[in-house]
Amino acid sequence: MDRSANIDDVNLILRLYEMRREPRLREARAWFASSFKFQSWEECIQACPPGTDANAFFRQVTTYWEMVASIVASGVLQKDLFFQSGRELLLVWERLRPMIASWRAATRDQMLYHNLETVGAEFAKWMNQRSPGSYEAFAERMRGLR
Repeated sequence: MDRSANIDDVNLILRLYEMRREPRLREARAWFASSFKFQSWEECIQACPPGTDANAFFRQVTTYWEMVASIVASGVLQKDLFFQSGRELLLVWERLRPMIASWRAATRDQMLYHNLETVGAEFAKWMNQRSPGSYEAFAERMRGLR
């Protein structure tokens, strides 16, 4: 059973939000939401080669949300409280989902973005328990943005 949220959870969520407001991360997040629409690792790396702003934005957003997912997956941050305000994590996961298998194969790292995948699946279940079909509708909207 998941523990109850406490003031430390609230403070951590506020700190994570504060980090998201950092200008470069904000710019990266805007780019990711509007431009990250790849179906494979090969397609991604061709469009976002090392040394480009696109590559820096891609890495900044995905590593930020993998870090947040690791905090949630480890139990440091109470899941229910995070799920109430952390939907951007799902946007990132839905954008990575089509290419994660080819990326893992290319890097021979089956654990690549494992926390994001795990928390994304738990978040989807949480959404559907509260509002059946809501996750599928969300994922469909994210695919429609592609």
